[in-house]
Amino acid sequence: MSDREVVVTRKFGASPDVLWRWWTDPARIVRWWGPKGFRTTIDEMQVRPGGLWTHTMHGPDGTDYPSRAVFRDVVPPARLSYVLEGGTAAERISCDVTWTFAPEGRGTVVTLCMLFPTVEERDRAQHTFGVREAGVDTLNRLAALSERAPEAP
Repeated sequence: MSDREVVVTRKFGASPDVLWRWWTDPARIVRWWGPKGFRTTIDEMQVRPGGLWTHTMHGPDGTDYPSRAVFRDVVPPARLSYVLEGGTAAERISCDVTWTFAPEGRGTVVTLCMLFPTVEERDRAQHTFGVREAGVDTLNRLAALSERAPEAP
């Protein structure tokens, strides 16, 4: 692990295929994306190399966090990566994000890795947005839905 990274890993009871559908289907991802208390709306989502994903996370306090991601690598159901720019108008972050879905037994180990341009940018993102805790919350929300109703829309 690099000193510029934030990495969050979680074991899931669901298969990589199920988790991939929860991640890449706009109707599903809006049900779990973001930390606890947040909701997400999507303007555009093209999960393919070069595809654009624009969305807004709406915080419980009414703050909007618009984000723009350009997918680099999409390898179903194992890996996807994108360049992310997001945050508020006053506080923006930029990082490379990689998600991996590794089968393990009857489940999957999901790893979320955010690579920042500098250690200072990583520290600022952690201090301003709590990106590590936000990642844990996000994976917990995905687990709750994917394991309770793996095929639900």
